[in-house]
Amino acid sequence: MNALTELPGRLLRGLFQILLALAGLVFLVSLLLAGLVAVVLLSLWALLTGRKPAPVMVFQRFRQTSARYGPGAWPRSGRSSPADVVDVQAQEVDEDGTRREVPDDRRPGP
Repeated sequence: MNALTELPGRLLRGLFQILLALAGLVFLVSLLLAGLVAVVLLSLWALLTGRKPAPVMVFQRFRQTSARYGPGAWPRSGRSSPADVVDVQAQEVDEDGTRREVPDDRRPGP
């Protein structure tokens, strides 16, 4: 008797799942169709105006920028020579712009 009372609930649940799946499929197909229409319209507009579509231009800029930094664009050694390093003495500056001398215990070593 229990299986007989659960049968309508199972049928309704199954029907509801099928309806939701169909609604999702219709939504997906409509999104794909809208994207296709947008691509066709933008392509026609590009043909009429003689300009490349904006997405094509963006990716061309990315390619040009990455080609600029391709192999051989950077020096092999990432370290600078010791002659390029400048050692300075730190000085503290107050809010009014006057300089204070750094105590000897806080000065960097040689």
